[in-house]
This record gives sequence, structure tokens and C-alpha cells, in this order.
Amino acid sequence: MSFREESPILETLRVSGTSRPNAIAGAIAALLRSQGQVEMQAIGPAAVNQAVKALAIARGYLTGDLLDLVAQPEFVKLETPQEERTAVKFTVRAIPAPPA
Repeated sequence: MSFREESPILETLRVSGTSRPNAIAGAIAALLRSQGQVEMQAIGPAAVNQAVKALAIARGYLTGDLLDLVAQPEFVKLETPQEERTAVKFTVRAIPAPPA
């Protein structure tokens, strides 16, 4: 019998142009503390702007836990029944904070 390590299912946060960066940052920080990683998707420049602001804010939320984050952006195609859209996907991982 062989065992394979299953890759964890990442929680996906969908960010819109009207999303509140502080609220998204809180969700990012909570998921990084509990799961160690999270995924964000944003479609359009306003949504990507809110996502990047949220990442910057989340870094501040994690300092008390001695954590920092790294984000890997990539373009992905999202298919809806009406059309295909291009989104920016951020794969975000928790890392130990650098020494002060």
C-alpha cells in the first residue's frame, strides 16, 4: 500500500473593487495563522488594488504572531457560463518574521 500526501485545499478569497482592505486583511491574517496559506482572486484593476492594499495591511496584523507573508501573483482564466475572464491570483503563504 502506498501513501500520498494530499495537497491541502486552499481557502479562496474573492476580492472586488469595492472590498474593504481592512476586512480582507483580517481574513488573510486569520487564515495564515490557522492554515499557513490562502489564495486570493481579483478581476480588474480596482480589485487588484484592493487586494494589494489588503496584503500590506495583513503584514501589520501578523507582526504580533512573529509571522510575515509572501505572495506569488499569477494570471488565471476563470470560466463563467457567459464568458471567460482573466483574474490575478495571489497565492499567499505565512513565513517566520525576519529578526528585528
